[in-house]
Amino acid sequence: LHLPRSPCAKPRSSLPAGSQLPCFHGSSTIRNLKERFHMNMTEEQLQLLIEQMVDGSMRSITTKLYDGFQYLTNGIM
Repeated sequence: LHLPRSPCAKPRSSLPAGSQLPCFHGSSTIRNLKERFHMNMTEEQLQLLIEQMVDGSMRSITTKLYDGFQYLTNGIM
């Protein structure tokens, strides 16, 4: 699985440190974002993690249930 990078996506390293926006205030906000975006991983590690996440989602009963709900209510498959 190869995931191409979007030309519009910002690099993972550019988090808004020092931002004046209230949502970025607090000691844990930037740390939590770095954890969520897996800033400590190499590209290869990140690729493996994404493949595992996609595989887990494809096998998940909750994903199948949600997909069924979307199909029934919105015609989205």
